[in-house]
Amino acid sequence: CHSCRHIPERRLGLKKRGRIWRNILIVSPEEQYGTRAVLGLSDEIDDTRWSAAVSSPSGDTVCLSVCAAPDAPIGRYVLTLDGHIQFDFILLFNPWCPRDVVYMDCEEKLAEYVLAQDGIIFRGDVEYPVPLAWYFGQFEEGILDACLRILDMNPKHSRNPGKDCSGRRNVIYVTRVLSAMINSNDRDYGVLEGCWKDTFEGGVSPMSWRGSVQILRTWSSTSCLPVRYGQCWVFAAVACTVSRALGIPCRVVTNFYSAHDTNSNLVIERYLNEKGEIDSSTRDMIWNYHCWVESWMTRPDLPPGFDGWQASDPTPQEKSEGVFCCGPVPLRAIKEGELTFKYDAPFVFAEVNADLVHILKYNDGSTRKIVNEQKVGQKISTKSVGRDAREDITHLYKYPEGSVEERQVFEKANHQSKLHQQQAKPGLQITIKLSTGIRKGCDFDVFAIVTNNTEEDKKCRLVFASRAVSYNGVIGRECGFKDLLNVELAPGGERKVPLRLNYSQYCNNLTEDNLIRLGALLIDYSTKEAVMAMRDIVLDDPEIKIRILGEPKEKRKLAAELTLQNPLPETLQGCCFTIEGANLTGGSSITEKLESPIEPGQEAKVKIYFTPTQSGLCKLVVDFDSDKLGHVRGYKNVIIGK
Repeated sequence: CHSCRHIPERRLGLKKRGRIWRNILIVSPEEQYGTRAVLGLSDEIDDTRWSAAVSSPSGDTVCLSVCAAPDAPIGRYVLTLDGHIQFDFILLFNPWCPRDVVYMDCEEKLAEYVLAQDGIIFRGDVEYPVPLAWYFGQFEEGILDACLRILDMNPKHSRNPGKDCSGRRNVIYVTRVLSAMINSNDRDYGVLEGCWKDTFEGGVSPMSWRGSVQILRTWSSTSCLPVRYGQCWVFAAVACTVSRALGIPCRVVTNFYSAHDTNSNLVIERYLNEKGEIDSSTRDMIWNYHCWVESWMTRPDLPPGFDGWQASDPTPQEKSEGVFCCGPVPLRAIKEGELTFKYDAPFVFAEVNADLVHILKYNDGSTRKIVNEQKVGQKISTKSVGRDAREDITHLYKYPEGSVEERQVFEKANHQSKLHQQQAKPGLQITIKLSTGIRKGCDFDVFAIVTNNTEEDKKCRLVFASRAVSYNGVIGRECGFKDLLNVELAPGGERKVPLRLNYSQYCNNLTEDNLIRLGALLIDYSTKEAVMAMRDIVLDDPEIKIRILGEPKEKRKLAAELTLQNPLPETLQGCCFTIEGANLTGGSSITEKLESPIEPGQEAKVKIYFTPTQSGLCKLVVDFDSDKLGHVRGYKNVIIGK
């Protein structure tokens, strides 16, 4: 026999665990690589190594139990009996097995991080996290085959198949390979091609994906050509699907105000002119949010205490060991500032800890640091176990701000910018407030509140600007602007300055992220002191109302009645609803197009029929698409009875 690993058959698709061969290049199994094992019958199973025993009572039928070694490589296997009887099986990591490197001892967490075929990913803004339902679909037909094919298309497999297959006993190695292969930046037959432009020629918008199934099936059925297009939450979600399919507990996390530090100095510098315009020539960025994955595993390659959740990032940002990948790195290593620990600890540390510095360039050529309280690495979020609520896991990445432990970590990481920060309160202060009821399609006001905390009269310049912004921090076109050259403030005085944002001005400037960035810059003429406030607005999409018609039972036809009211003062064209869901829509999506345009204030309504295939709690993921609103998302939890 070639090899195998024991996994209880009751575990929903996590059957046996084994070695890979592939269609393009046949691997000859060898004992030196752990891809071949020869074993005889024993009186009983030995779960520490490959073993086999007869487990049935005497009679005409013989039942043979085979147990794989806990460290056997994952993949496809052939079991040969008496030299001519052969059985094929697939061996996966087994998080239910205490001897396995991915062992997790909590059934509720296993149900969430291995068995759940749907989940929630958080987007939006730190002040307004927006839940996005996602259909992982790791147990749908053809998905495991696609996941194994990803491992086989890995360039390391082409260079040395035996060594690569042997490496698949190591979950650290497998996770790193997946981080590289989910993206296609290395022209290595990776799954997804990224695109952060305004248009998506030759592909589809990342917002159009409702789940991983269609992406993986498309990649596998098109000779492993990269699927166009993905952005960070799509890369992370597909990596989560593949990890769960291979038996690795995995979850998608979101880091709000995430730093992309290209020069490893832990500082993101942004230069502004007196009009508040940002110099966009630097590659260092602050992403409104960024998604990656965490995988559960032991780390025998590191000192004790660094097992558990490990961060890895399949979104192509910077190269690691010559390829676009990142991680896995223990969350505890990030929290403790252990930047020499593998893999890519400095980059992940910067994502949650870099210092954001704004510098004002005056018209006379002089510069001055701007006082700004915006912090990197906030509200690091993931879906709660067994619930759709957001779980804040920031404490797993960093100590509380201002704590003794935080300063010790910065000293260890040599984070000089943070260590030299002074907390002196500025004489001038500025904040941004929002009016209520802000949604896409309406006109609304925002306010800059300026305060003079000194005992002197102040004469200032206030620049209050708004621009469309993409979630990765790229600034777009102007949505509203005000430049007040003579703002006078008495000692202790305060002034509230409004800025009107009209739909007619911002409607054609928004990206699909529905984000507008507000920036207020206050310059003291007498001292040249500058203070700034920034805040992002998430413009709410209209709600998709979802009603399930009929009694929800498996193999019984149901209807989803979907309704959306047009909130815009203009007509919607090319409207359609699409639904998708694990154990609900047969592993594919169902689309219903509307024949007529939707006038302002009018409702778009359809019924889409589907037949659930299994009982239990399921998520029906719904998408509405049109020319003006773009993709609007919604979901409904449905309990399917037997």
